[in-house]
Amino acid sequence: MTIRIGTAGWSFPRDLDFPVEGTGLERYAARFDCVEINSSFYRPHQRKTYERWAATTPADFRFSVKVPQTITHERRLVAIEDLLARFLDETDGLGGKRGPLLVQLPPSLRFEADRVAAFLETWRNRTDAPTVLEPRHASWFADAAERMLTKFQVARVAADPAVVPAAAEPGGWRGLVYRRWHGSPVIYESAYPTDTLDALAARLRTEDETWCIFDNTKFGAATRDALTMQTLLSSRP
Repeated sequence: MTIRIGTAGWSFPRDLDFPVEGTGLERYAARFDCVEINSSFYRPHQRKTYERWAATTPADFRFSVKVPQTITHERRLVAIEDLLARFLDETDGLGGKRGPLLVQLPPSLRFEADRVAAFLETWRNRTDAPTVLEPRHASWFADAAERMLTKFQVARVAADPAVVPAAAEPGGWRGLVYRRWHGSPVIYESAYPTDTLDALAARLRTEDETWCIFDNTKFGAATRDALTMQTLLSSRP
């Protein structure tokens, strides 16, 4: 069983008990064993930047990386070969510390079998990296989409809040569970009550290969929730 707890990005409130020496990433990695790189969604990073991040973190630390919006939002999964090649070459700089690649889709992007199949064929022809997909249109939560994601070994993100009830549960390929908790009732802002986190911890204990990323980062709630989750998981077998 591997359960990784982390946040989207490695910023954290100054009043928390983190080491005072080192870069922000080094200080973050002293408390957590994974992080989700979100900045890659907005702009590319040079391969040497990824290499530096990998070199300054512990051996068991892992990075998930968000796929660029040029692939998901601008080209909407079509004709992405050049962009994908660049992204994979850059993130290869993480070496063995590269974890799942996160494909977050725009809310307007429906499940269209031909488009998705072509995209996933291209994707898997280029990489066998663990891949997770976060769709945000209700059409993705049907049997046809589930079968296709399973075929290409792509896990569907379990998200909170969920666009439909099924979105709260892991889907697609079951070799990996990836949870993204964005904050509720106010997305990106709200902290989660302890009883909600306790219930989530109970679920995590039943899963084999799991990432749980808190994305309610605007006011620092993500770090506090992630630390609470660590405590809950360590306090009970």
